[in-house]
Amino acid sequence: MRLRNPLFAPADSERKIQKALASAADAVILDLEDSVAVAAKETARLVAVAAINAHREGLGERSAGPSPGVIVRVNPYGTPWHLADLAAVVAAGPDAILLPKCNGPDDLRRLDHHLEALETAAGRAVGGIGVLALATESALALQNLHYRGVTPRLRALLFGAEDLSADFGIAPRHPDGRWTAPIAAARAALLTAAAAAGVPAIDTPFPDTRAPDALRTEAAAAVSDGFSGKQCIHPDQIAPVAALFTPSPDRIAWARAVRDLFAGNPQQGVLTLDGRMLDGPHLKLAERILSAAFVDGDAADGTVA
Repeated sequence: MRLRNPLFAPADSERKIQKALASAADAVILDLEDSVAVAAKETARLVAVAAINAHREGLGERSAGPSPGVIVRVNPYGTPWHLADLAAVVAAGPDAILLPKCNGPDDLRRLDHHLEALETAAGRAVGGIGVLALATESALALQNLHYRGVTPRLRALLFGAEDLSADFGIAPRHPDGRWTAPIAAARAALLTAAAAAGVPAIDTPFPDTRAPDALRTEAAAAVSDGFSGKQCIHPDQIAPVAALFTPSPDRIAWARAVRDLFAGNPQQGVLTLDGRMLDGPHLKLAERILSAAFVDGDAADGTVA
């Protein structure tokens, strides 16, 4: 499942869910948490389950072309809705669960345990549902970012700036768009944690849907810093974010050349391409570029799916 531009859709709105699932987003996050009022929690859960079931049934009827992955953001551990959310959506079989307010590895271990029990009860393959974690939504979470080896279900770590800034009592961005100091530090910590865990880091949503140029600026910076995607909160954000997080044809061509050069010279640790020395880190970078471009899979030519 590609995660360049996962799009949130409030799970209590059938119209917005259908629009999201018909969009070009790599994945759709059916949100049972922040975008759903307390009075609508039960209804939202039912709507989400129905949407997952309908989406699964529709996959067999689709013509050729990509279909978005389906992720469900459940309510956090400790809320009255958490376990009921898990029980309902696991039976429907989303691609992944997004855990908000994840305060460390113990929260993921607990979720893994619950998913295993629920998959078994539903007759599903154990481990088939992945996990994404919003891992920086509190100062406490920043002290517990050691996710390497916690669970093979882990698909990505997501950066959440808004909740974290509220914990600090500050705005996440300066008026000119720069990150405030604690948020910038947290962002770097999330990137480090994701790299250590061997999973993608997905950047925080850009909140102003009326500022496309500012969105592009922030997303371009995220690409440069090593994020693999950016969460989206409006359909208009999907295309520009996907374009920025898709490696260019020239970048893909370079990565292919590096990969093929090392494959043809397995006994040599240092090689030369176009007069420039290459070694192991260059091969690792090339493999990451090809993975981001879905080479040998979807969109192998670098086009935006």
